[in-house]
Amino acid sequence: SLCFVSGILVVRNLSDIPQDSYGRPGLSHMTVAGAVHHGMKELEVWLQTFAPGSGTPIHRHDCEEIFLVLKGKGTLFLAEPGLEYPGEVVQFHISGNSTMTIPVNSVHQIINTSNEDLQFYVIISRPPIRVFVYRSFLVPHTEAVTHFPYPWDLKTLTS
Repeated sequence: SLCFVSGILVVRNLSDIPQDSYGRPGLSHMTVAGAVHHGMKELEVWLQTFAPGSGTPIHRHDCEEIFLVLKGKGTLFLAEPGLEYPGEVVQFHISGNSTMTIPVNSVHQIINTSNEDLQFYVIISRPPIRVFVYRSFLVPHTEAVTHFPYPWDLKTLTS
């Protein structure tokens, strides 16, 4: 039976939650618990799977983000903070049981560099997320394109 507390579904089975690519080749996204989908106010949790060679856009957001890698291998590209431009990019190799903590407004990208799926949980603060997407790590912050609401929130808002 379903159990609601203060209008929020407390227990759910991941197999009952829909997944979607939201038009991004190689992505499978599931909002496990979120602001728009489930009424969360402080945190949002996603389960994401990236096919080999796929990954996130180069982006930043005005919230903290934590990744818990379940399986696969990839590379995190993280720019040192810069005032007008993203700073120098540092690469980190990630694999199962890795965790990554992305500070607020840090420009970053994750790419699946293996021949198997890269899967991780993502936890963000202050949902729903507002994302600023960059054409490259070399463009100024003023050229980043704002995406809000983000596709997985927009689909729910317009359904």
